[in-house]
Amino acid sequence: MDAAAITAPERLWSAQEVLMRPSPVPAVAAVYGWHFEKAPYADLAVGRLLYVGIAPRYMANRTSTQNLRKRVRYHYRGNAAGSTLRLTLGCLLGLELRRVGSGKRMTFGKAGEAALSQWMAENARVCWIEQIEPWTMESELISQLDLPLNLDQNRRNPFHGRLKELRAHARQRARELPISG
Repeated sequence: MDAAAITAPERLWSAQEVLMRPSPVPAVAAVYGWHFEKAPYADLAVGRLLYVGIAPRYMANRTSTQNLRKRVRYHYRGNAAGSTLRLTLGCLLGLELRRVGSGKRMTFGKAGEAALSQWMAENARVCWIEQIEPWTMESELISQLDLPLNLDQNRRNPFHGRLKELRAHARQRARELPISG
């Protein structure tokens, strides 16, 4: 495993570059890593890898339609209901999570998601490594690196408890508020 391509990449891609048409991001299976020029939370370091993700995720019973391009573009412009990275960043930045639609989905609302997309455009940069079975490399990276924004498979990380608490508090608060339009 060559973790350097994720931890110290030759190139990091901005939202503006990723969202161009045609996109420079290949529609392949991959592990991707997020680096931040500004910390989303005071206790976190800047200018280094804080989160890894994969596309597609492992699915034993069906084939995923996800690929690197779809996932990375969604993280930059989607919403917290479909992106654990966006959920985490929004909670760390203190955005108000709200129930939307039927009340089962939670996002930061139109204004909050727009603010988060703007923050990510200014501060979040992504890199990737093409991998046929990205879930195997993801597990290795999480076990070997300090990735404070990853919750899954990462209980040993010193930031895990704090992040889990912040996200749980945001969800609980959202349940107490009326469903947002």
